[in-house]
Amino acid sequence: MNLALFDLDNTLLAGDSDHAWNQFLAEVGAVHPTCHAETNDHFYQEYVAGTLDIHEFCRFAFSPLAEHPRSQLEEWRERFIETLIRPMIAPGAQHLLEKHRMAGDELVIITATNQFVTQPIAEILGVDHLIATLAEEREDGEFTGELTGVPCFQEGKIERLRQYLADHPDPEGTIAQASFYSDSRNDIPLLEQVGRPVAVDPDPTLAAHARERGWPVISLREPEGSVS
Repeated sequence: MNLALFDLDNTLLAGDSDHAWNQFLAEVGAVHPTCHAETNDHFYQEYVAGTLDIHEFCRFAFSPLAEHPRSQLEEWRERFIETLIRPMIAPGAQHLLEKHRMAGDELVIITATNQFVTQPIAEILGVDHLIATLAEEREDGEFTGELTGVPCFQEGKIERLRQYLADHPDPEGTIAQASFYSDSRNDIPLLEQVGRPVAVDPDPTLAAHARERGWPVISLREPEGSVS
């Protein structure tokens, strides 16, 4: 089977789950409301500009995970998913996913957002395989506040995908034969590696790059998507 790879934020979602989660933590009083929100916005602007230091961001994003019990974090996450994420699912996302299911492809979400936030989103979307940035956990399941492994960001997505393929060997499931859907300039390294790169509601840098490379550009902001 061939791989069908999907970025999550601003691709399958019409918004950014990482940024929204940190906003949500500020709103429920899990973090300092003003300082955390301002820093969250600052990091998001760096992400959009392609200048984000992912290690610095992970220290910021994982700090609240270490400051609260796992049970409380999961309660907040459930509320977050129901109130903010379900309405954020792009109208055309399920149609695109189903098209690849019908083709017999192996669906994989590959995202820089951490696995704690994104695992239930992948489940809602019906995608069994998730490659995400990993927050370190102790043996009891509580978070340490540290990053573990390679962040799933920019060139790190290629490395993490190669690790995934080593753990899930399939003679046809190669990067060169894969499709990859993304909105972000930060994913250009992986888009350049796959056989079928597709820009989805792309940011200006990716839109320009896609035009130069002749890549398809689609929108998932409509129920069945659109192609331009």
